Amino acid sequence: MRPRTEEPPPGPLAGVRVVELAGIGPGPFAAMLLGDLGADVVRVDRPGTPDLGLDPAHDVTNRNKRSVLVDLKSPDGPAAVRALAARADILIEGYRPGVAERLGVGPGDCHALNAALVYGRMTGWGQDGPLAPRAGHDIGYIATAGALGMIGPAGGPPAVPANLLGDYAGGSLYLVVGVLAALLTARLTGEGQVVDAAIVDGTAHLTAVIQGMLAAGTWRDERGRNLLDGGCPYYAVYETGDGGWMAVGALEPRFYAEFVTLLGLDAGDLPDRHDPRHWPELRARFAERFKTAGRDEWTAVFEGTDACVAPVLSLREAARHPHLAHRGTFTDTHGIVQPAVAPRLSATPGTLRRPPAVPGAHQAEVARDWHVDALTAAGHPTENGR
Repeated sequence: MRPRTEEPPPGPLAGVRVVELAGIGPGPFAAMLLGDLGADVVRVDRPGTPDLGLDPAHDVTNRNKRSVLVDLKSPDGPAAVRALAARADILIEGYRPGVAERLGVGPGDCHALNAALVYGRMTGWGQDGPLAPRAGHDIGYIATAGALGMIGPAGGPPAVPANLLGDYAGGSLYLVVGVLAALLTARLTGEGQVVDAAIVDGTAHLTAVIQGMLAAGTWRDERGRNLLDGGCPYYAVYETGDGGWMAVGALEPRFYAEFVTLLGLDAGDLPDRHDPRHWPELRARFAERFKTAGRDEWTAVFEGTDACVAPVLSLREAARHPHLAHRGTFTDTHGIVQPAVAPRLSATPGTLRRPPAVPGAHQAEVARDWHVDALTAAGHPTENGR
């Protein structure tokens, strides 16, 4: 007899049905997070090649999903999506304002069939305003929200934080919070609603603490001049003798004292760290010391201490870090090294149940499970994409 294969335990969103209208960036990541936490996510892909040219089998944001192919411009396409929406708890779309309505799958079309549906709209500029109909990407959204202008050295150009700050922090995570809050209301009242998640709104919201400091006069509206933007010498990065980098975050007095000691300096010989006029001298002293050894040597000095110093790792190095390995922060699952499910729940943890979904691989399966016969008319791929 073959050993019985146990199904992964259901996550906290087990039983929640999500329809994701395929797009790129924050919408797919938000749907992935819902899927990681146990939701049954059906991604509605369009015929054709992916927008960014990434092999769908390696697109981690497609994990824990099933995929169906639907051409929304075909006669049968909109009806198939509406039929899915009629059986869903949440729908996520990332079109420009008005596009879903023109395709016949807007909030009005879907709520007519399912009043309790939570309709999540993921855009950069939002559903209204002068820029709402315009194209854009993460870099422009965080620039407009004031976040990009805070990042980078004084006198230098703003530093681009990949597309993590806008697309995923200011976009995906706010969409997930919004749809789950709306889902709770829908479960209590039977009434769904539209969630307008704009990256400019979420990114601006992330600056709340900085805005408070700005109002209090403790933050200068200039890049690289402040406590948390690299301007402060004990909250900054330093190049090591071998071209590596160390990140220093020794803000509190006791952590600063340990940092200075381990760096090999005498605290009594250093100027007052609280006076920004002394910051250039402190930075020079710290930079000189870090240049005397390589990154791994400094890592060994600071590892396991409260000096709040860490090596700056690459993506591949991060996956091998002992602490992250102990926690299983990264996992090699389905042949792909990828982040594990986060956050962690003690009673109903999320799991990696499915590899990235290949477009159209689950047409018949979803049609059967969701009782949506219209899917067979909207697309004709065979099961598992073969």
